[in-house]
Amino acid sequence: MGNEYTTHTEAMQARLLVIGSDSGGASYPITDPEFRIGRSRDNHVCLSDPSVAGAHCVIERRAGGFLIRDLAGGVGTLVNGTSVKEQVLADSDRITVGAVSLRFLAGDEAAGAAEGGTPAETWHAGDGSTLLRVSAMLHSFQAMYKGRCSSVRRVFEEHLLSLILDSIPASRGAILFYEDSLDEPSSVSVRDTEPCLRRPATIDRQIVNRVLREACVLLVAASEREPHGEGSASLALLAAPMVVRERTCGVIYLEGEGFSETHLEILAAVTDLASMAMENVYHQDWIDTERARLEPQLHPDHQMIGGSDRLRESQRNIARAAQANSTVLIMGETGTGKELVARAIHRNSVRAGQPFVAVNCAALAETLLESELFGHEKGAFTGAVTLKKGRLELAEGGTMFLDEIGEMPVSLQAKLLRVLQERQMERVGGTRPIPLDIRLIAATNRNLEEEVRAGRFRQDLYYRLNVVVLKTPALRERPTDVLPLAMHFAAKFSEQCGRRISGISREAQAYLMHYDWPGNIRELENAMERAVVLGGGDMIQLEDLPESIREIAKPAGVGGAFPLQDAVEEAKRQAVSRALAQANGDHGAAAELLGVHPHYLYRLMRHLGLR
Repeated sequence: MGNEYTTHTEAMQARLLVIGSDSGGASYPITDPEFRIGRSRDNHVCLSDPSVAGAHCVIERRAGGFLIRDLAGGVGTLVNGTSVKEQVLADSDRITVGAVSLRFLAGDEAAGAAEGGTPAETWHAGDGSTLLRVSAMLHSFQAMYKGRCSSVRRVFEEHLLSLILDSIPASRGAILFYEDSLDEPSSVSVRDTEPCLRRPATIDRQIVNRVLREACVLLVAASEREPHGEGSASLALLAAPMVVRERTCGVIYLEGEGFSETHLEILAAVTDLASMAMENVYHQDWIDTERARLEPQLHPDHQMIGGSDRLRESQRNIARAAQANSTVLIMGETGTGKELVARAIHRNSVRAGQPFVAVNCAALAETLLESELFGHEKGAFTGAVTLKKGRLELAEGGTMFLDEIGEMPVSLQAKLLRVLQERQMERVGGTRPIPLDIRLIAATNRNLEEEVRAGRFRQDLYYRLNVVVLKTPALRERPTDVLPLAMHFAAKFSEQCGRRISGISREAQAYLMHYDWPGNIRELENAMERAVVLGGGDMIQLEDLPESIREIAKPAGVGGAFPLQDAVEEAKRQAVSRALAQANGDHGAAAELLGVHPHYLYRLMRHLGLR
């Protein structure tokens, strides 16, 4: 509620006079109990300004006076330069709606206006057009200012100062912006109307601090100020706050020979327009930031094939983990795509544009692994003829992926623990600590808790790694993904080999679905590569698949007979039976007679139904 005060309008004569627009001088008597102003045609005062709402505000006749009530919301209606929700009107109050100003007249003033007179104080003809130009510039400000680029903001400030100085007779204008705190401005733009002006730009801190503290518009006459220096005349000041999200973030500051209340009202209106534009920009910035944050969760870039519930759960966990900067431990069987998960986390994180560096801890000897991870100084050991940066340094700003971390030697585990604790490292043979800004993702197919109990893995390192834990599901736990993956790999290898593959036969599909895939996705990929390379037709058949898959029991639901497959199985059955008979039931000897491994013989016997 605005400041309320008693008025004497019992004469019941009240009128609105339009000033500062193309309709300047138009007069409207307020005769109805509710007098509406807006863009719609059914209002008493219809305004064409696009920034005005359809029903913008209403003036209501109350006992002993008139009250104006805002209908647009925000800072849509201003009385004497101040945004109001409701306020009792006094004679000669100035009402600003969009870029149009109206003078509320009551009593004798209203009667004088009805007879063709005008109030003693009116705006200059250019005032309304200045507000319209400011409004037009601010409408384009959102696109221009997106991202809060300082150079673009500087252009905005210069344009805004130019428009203000065209309408208000100031010798100098300045815009002070406050980003973080109100102690010191983060930027100051100054513009002089006299290019030859050589006096230094000085800002009255007391005036600025009062505007910041009270969020008020101030007019200080020259007589109330001390001169700038010896022999110089003091200047009048005009200052107005820029308020965004209920926080003062800037001040428009003008110096001149003299200002009137009309100039104060012009500056207040311009400042309100600029504040609204900036608030829209900040709100759009927030929307863009939220969209960028949520987009990876809605459409994560994971490059994972399939649609099973287990896979979708894994994808959701990847999207959540990607948004943080925490250490991630990926656990799962060999061949389940742990590195693919690590890369997906990196691609969907804020570090996506930085390096992703992967090291397999099981593939290198201890001394080589240390040099590979930490690098070495020149002369650190025999053969170290030059300085070498380690993988940890090369991953600066990005993601370091340590695969098979359960295989890392205990001596290196201590050095890795220091990296995680202190975020710094030393090269082999070096003494200078090197700061690191990396995200660590580790993967293992081992049970690290058992490794800790067995003394093969440091407990303190395990707890450092065990922050965000993701488990990659085995392929047998997501059987509905087998065929989509098989088709993906068939298409991939057919393109590489220059072969046309139209699909997978029904029988081959049944065996693929029935197999338990102990080697997981890697085994499926290898099986499809073999089928594409060795197959003869454009359709992958059962006989194109590896023997380990063909030897499983015939899947349920596979109808029809396969004469060749049945004949092969019968021949195998007879060969195994003869070998067992010759070896007197000794499986090891029978395997040697057949030229196969004993484990394969056991599997073959189960498949053939032999005891």
